[in-house]
Order: sequence, then structure tokens, then C-alpha cells
Amino acid sequence: MHRNMGRITWRLKDIPKNVCNRIQNRYHYAKQCIMSLMYNHHMNQSYASDVCMEPIFWFVDNFTHLLGPFFVVGVAVLTATVVYIAHWIGLPFWYNKSPLMAFALVVVGYWLLFNVIFHYYMAVTTPPGVPPDGVLIVEAVSICKKCIAPKPPRTHHCSVCNKCILKMDHHCPWLNNCVGYGNHRYFILYMVYTTIGTLFIILFGAEIGYNALWMGDGEGWLETEPLEGHPIRFNLSGHIIPVTEMNEYGDEGIIQAIHDDLPIPHELTNNAAKHRAIIFMAFICVSVTIALGSLTIWHVKLIKRGETSIEAHINISETKRLAALGKIYTNPYDFGPRKNILLFLGLVRKRTWWRHVLLPSPHKPEGNGLTWYTVNDVSFLQNEWP
Repeated sequence: MHRNMGRITWRLKDIPKNVCNRIQNRYHYAKQCIMSLMYNHHMNQSYASDVCMEPIFWFVDNFTHLLGPFFVVGVAVLTATVVYIAHWIGLPFWYNKSPLMAFALVVVGYWLLFNVIFHYYMAVTTPPGVPPDGVLIVEAVSICKKCIAPKPPRTHHCSVCNKCILKMDHHCPWLNNCVGYGNHRYFILYMVYTTIGTLFIILFGAEIGYNALWMGDGEGWLETEPLEGHPIRFNLSGHIIPVTEMNEYGDEGIIQAIHDDLPIPHELTNNAAKHRAIIFMAFICVSVTIALGSLTIWHVKLIKRGETSIEAHINISETKRLAALGKIYTNPYDFGPRKNILLFLGLVRKRTWWRHVLLPSPHKPEGNGLTWYTVNDVSFLQNEWP
């Protein structure tokens, strides 16, 4: 009887331990099942980052085309506002200072403005170019997995436009359009002229901003505490003498002082709206110069290397892959900085910088966007074109 009671007591004590072991085993089994379903041999930090960024990619792919028109309107309104403030405050300031200088600034300013408007309009309205549909494309190098259609060289699929783009660089929400073969030049020149335009405003508006924001010419000096005491003056020996009675000029032989050689400050009207406008101009122009200027420099470097922003990432990956095999990767579209820039700007067939770059020009890019010269084309390299 006592033995049976002891065994029962021992078994009762082991019940919690057995239950915990069984729960623990079930947990490890379920964990292994889940991990086996999620196992990926190629898992790394980049892959994990892409997975975490997938919701953002989904939002961009599905809503960028809806937000694009608002960005275009925003650019137009912002540009018009900056131009209006420049005419409202800047032009009268320089005209009062020097009419000839004001005329020169108007000429240069309108030249920049026309280039900005023209290239932005062309970048927005010009199709970037798509592969022809229903036509045999002998130049195709692969098949687009999303379009299920032949893909020529330098062509990539845009998930926002949901179509393949010839020589695609990127999809720009500020243009509500892809940047590719047909409008790449317009996009770059728009950024260049906009950056130069904001630098132009900063350079010739610095004096206005300094006078208004630092010298306080706009709103004047505001007295925060009442002044106490009385005026003083110095006698011939340099001693301070308090002035107890105020005399007007002309009384008791006091003659009004005349200072012909003192500079006359260029004061702004006492208007708080102008102060806010100047602050707005300073913030916008500095921000655009830094942001757009940095982007412009980066894109110019890509053009000098004969590649788009997508091809830059591809070339980096290929360079690393071939370097691991002891080989050197060569960009097939890199003909040297000078020739790359001339080809990109279309300065061929007797086109000139003065007519086709410094002035608005609607000339189309060379070729058809389906075939491209490479460094392996001996006939092209022997020719001095461009």
C-alpha cells in the first residue's frame, strides 16, 4: 500500500515536468516548420532590406501616377511665385540702383526663365519612348517578364507606367513621366538651367536679403524698452555736457549739419509681406540649389560615363562580379567624357552649342532607341563623328 502511494505521488510530481517538455517540444517543432517554409539560401542584409521596403515600393507603384499631376502643378506654382517675387522686389531695387544693371539682369533672367519653362514642358509632354508593339524587334536582347514582350538593349520596365521604356533612367514624379530615350536631354537641361537660375537669384538678391533680414531696413527698429535719461553733447575739451533743453536747428545760432558724402541706404518699404517674401525666396532658392544642384552634378557624371542611373547600379554589380573572377568590366556605351556629352546633347550633324544648348531646341535624339553604338563598333570609332 505504501509502495503504491509512493509511485502515485512520484507520478503526480512528474506531470508538470512532462507537460512542460511536451509544450517545449511542440514549440520547437512549430518553429522549425515555420523556419523551413521561410528558408532562403540567398538571405542577406540587402534581401531583408528589400523585404522591409516592399510596402513603400507598393505605394510608389500604385499611387505615384495619381500624385504626379499635383507635383507638376506644384512645380509650376512654385516657379511662378519665385518669378513674381523677383519682379516685385528685386527688379525695383536694382532699377533704383542702376537702370543699366537692371536691364542686363532682365535679359539674363528671361533667358534662364525661357529655358527652364521650355525644357520642363518638353520633359513633361515628350514620351520617353517604348518598344514598338506587334513588330519583330531583331535588336531584342531579352524578354520582359512583366510585359511578356521583347526588350531591346538599355530598355527597362517601369512599374509606375506599367510598360517598358527605351533607355530608361528613372520615373520622375515631378514630371509625372518617365525619363528615357525621348526626353532625357530635356530633363537634364531643365535641372541645369533651374540650378543656374536659383544661383542667379541668390547672387543678385543677397544684398536685398542682407538689408532686409540683417540690417532691418524693412520693418525698422522696434523699441522693446523705453529709453531713460537725457541727451548729451561734447564741448571743445571733450567733456560731456548734459543737454537739458532741446533746440531746433536754426535756434540760438545752431546750424544744421550737412553730410553730402554719406551713403544713402537702399531701404525696403515697411511691409511685413515683403519680409516674408524675401524669407520664402531665400529658403526656396537655397534648398533648390543644394538639392537640385547635387542631383544635377550626379547626373552629369553619369552622362560623362555614358550610362543611366539604372545602368550605373548594373555596372557596379558587373564590375564586382568580374573582379572576383579576375576580369575587368568595360561599359560598352562609354566613348569618353567629351564624346559621351556630345552624343547625349545631340551635337552632331553640324549642331552647335549656341543654337541647340544655350537656346531652346526641340531636336530629337539620334537613332531610334532600339540600337546603340558600342565601343566594339570599329567603323564608328574610326569616324570622328561627332
